[in-house]
Order: sequence, then structure tokens, then C-alpha cells
Amino acid sequence: MARESAATWQTAVDPAELSGPYTAGARRATKRTFDFVAALLLVVLLAPALLLIAMIIRLGGGPILIRHQRIGAGGKPFPCLKFRTMCVDADKVLADHLRDNPEAREEWEATFKLRNDPRVTRVGRILRKTSLDELPQLFNVLAGDMSLVGPRPITVKEIPMYGDAYTQYASCTPGLTGLWQISGRSDVGYRERVMLDKRYAENWSLMLDLQILAKTPRVVLFGDGAH
Repeated sequence: MARESAATWQTAVDPAELSGPYTAGARRATKRTFDFVAALLLVVLLAPALLLIAMIIRLGGGPILIRHQRIGAGGKPFPCLKFRTMCVDADKVLADHLRDNPEAREEWEATFKLRNDPRVTRVGRILRKTSLDELPQLFNVLAGDMSLVGPRPITVKEIPMYGDAYTQYASCTPGLTGLWQISGRSDVGYRERVMLDKRYAENWSLMLDLQILAKTPRVVLFGDGAH
């Protein structure tokens, strides 16, 4: 799969190049309506849990939320919300770790993830294992930057990893859950992750979304593929 310099890669995609079942106007409107209503209900139901997690993180010092720039529909960047799971000096800790550990550096360069990430706090490990760190993304869904179901939101640096499949990725709205999340998450190789996103974009339907949503609670409960 082609890997080019992320600095020279254009994030935006010409709307004329976007195609597939996801781009149909009526279907997209139905998906958006479902997302908004369901996300609003979830925010109301989960409000006590959201407040409790926020209080626990705040007691440890540092900000409660982080905003990572991710690539959304049409290649438009947006601030993806998460509960903070890393130490406040995470950038320095990562740089030192990668400098001193060649194997970790190789893993990072290949997947942009680490199975044993030294930046993650004890509370953060629990939040990641249960995917509770991603609950603030419900507000991204309400804002229309994300969907309940869709491809995993990627960074600019990951665009070259997608190669020709980036067009399919950009035809969708990134999801809080998706085929990658119910297929093993961190146990799935990056190339397979790209293929899962492409498959979702080419075969999207509301029924597929409902099937993925139905399988997500079990994955979260048992932490399948979470690291």
C-alpha cells in the first residue's frame, strides 16, 4: 500500500469523486436523523457516568477532555473528543520511549499505536479497555462530525496508509463504532483495517449499522481486541 509524505497529502476530496450507497441524499438524511436522536438519548442516559468519569480524571490533575484533529466526511478535519487517558507530558514520554526502544518505534511507525503505551494512566487503561474514553464522541455525533457507526476516524498522518481507499473513507462520516471495532480492534492489522473501512463504505445500509450496533456492547463488555 502506497505511503507518501503526510505533509504533502491533500485531505480534501472532490465531491465528484465520492460515490457509493452512503452518498445517496435520502439515505444519508435518514442516517443523520437516526444518529442525532440516538446520540441525544444516550447522552441523557449516560450523563451520570459522564460526570463521574470527568470527576475522576479531574482529581488526577490535568484536562478532562482531549481534542485530536481527525479527518471527517469529504476529507474535512474536525476535533475528535475523548476523555484524557494519558499523562499530561505524553509527548515527551512517547518521544523518550521511542528513542530508547527500537521495537516500539517500529510498531508505532507501522500502526500509530502501541500495545504497551507508557503514556497511558492507570485510569486511562480502564477507560480504553472498556472504550469509555470515547463516550464524549457522542457530542461529535450531535454536531454532525461523526456518526454512531462508520469508519474509524483517522489522522492526517494515516491518509497515505489508505492509498486509493481514502476516497471511500472520505465518502463516509467517521463512526463511534464500526466494522473495525467489532472485528478485533487492535488485534486487526492496519491493512485489514483499511479494507474493513472500504467494505463498509461500499456496502453501507441502515441494516448494517443496526447489526454493528447490536454487536458493539459485547465487544465493549469483554474488551475484545482492546489494548
